[in-house]
Amino acid sequence: MPSTTEPGDRAALVEHDRRFFDALVGADTVRLGELLADDFILVGVEDGSVVPRSALLAAVSSGAVTFPAIESFPQEAVVRRIGDVGIVVGRTSMNFVDSAGTAFAAGSRYTHVFAADSTAGWRLVSAQGTRITSPEA
Repeated sequence: MPSTTEPGDRAALVEHDRRFFDALVGADTVRLGELLADDFILVGVEDGSVVPRSALLAAVSSGAVTFPAIESFPQEAVVRRIGDVGIVVGRTSMNFVDSAGTAFAAGSRYTHVFAADSTAGWRLVSAQGTRITSPEA
């Protein structure tokens, strides 16, 4: 099935990305719960760990992980839709503090995979981050 992205799809998926980042910064677990698919997984930008939805929500809710700032660059995002799947490849500059209190700041590229949901619109199924180490990136 070929990739097709209508302007409305791009706008909706980029907006969903923004809501996800805003919910992380605001520690809004209710909003995160609405945005994430039940089987959501995150692959951590710092260490490659696989984090299921329940663990991410618990860490954000308890304050074990905080995101003081996430800046995204939606104008750079590559957005594709293939059937009921939306894919966003983008870039962020983020700061977060892990459960040990260690602060982490980095530029990253990410891939977000969304599934169309007839009642909730798009739901984020998977997120993978990769630290940018090249100065040209």
